Parts: sequence; C-alpha cells; structure tokens
Amino acid sequence: MRALLVALGAGIGAPARYVTDQAIKKLHSRLMPLETLLINVLGSFVLGVVINSGRNTLLIVGTGFAGAFTTWSTFAVETHELFEKKHHTQAWGYLFLTLVLGIGAAALGNAL
Repeated sequence: MRALLVALGAGIGAPARYVTDQAIKKLHSRLMPLETLLINVLGSFVLGVVINSGRNTLLIVGTGFAGAFTTWSTFAVETHELFEKKHHTQAWGYLFLTLVLGIGAAALGNAL
C-alpha cells in the first residue's frame, strides 16, 4: 500500500516537473539553470510543509510528489557542466543559491 501511495504522488510530481521546466525555459536566458533551481526550491518548500504530516500525506506528497518533482541528479550534472565550461561564477552561484534557498524554503514550509 505504501508503494502505491508513493507511486501516486510521483505520477503527479514527474509530469509537474516537466511542465514547470518547459514553462520556465521559455521565460529566461540561460545564464544558469533557473528552472532546476526554482523546481528544487519549490519542492523543498512542499516537503517542509508536509514533513510533520501524517504517514500517508508524507508518502504521497513528500516522498512521491516532492521526490519526483525535484531533481538532485539534474542539479549535479548542470553544476558540473557549468564548471566544465569554465563558468565558475555561475556554477558557484547556482550551487550556493540551490543549497541556501532550498534549505530556507524547507524551513519556511515547516514553519507554516
């Protein structure tokens, strides 16, 4: 039953990430991967909101939706690519903003 709850949330989270990613890509220039940054910060906020919820809510929204919506691997690859292309300022900025805003968003969500 738990796996089905996670799958239900993930089935919503993964397409939501794709749609959000595509929409943000249309709105900005490519100095840094803003779409991944915003998706991961929003996902951190959502997880912060539900972290102290009941087990089923945490499974569906936290593990399922937020787990499928956010993407650590894309963040890691994009950061690596920025360093490879010698865009050190953008790479460090992306790394710093992702970590600070992500943790801040989770804390804000949890405080609510």
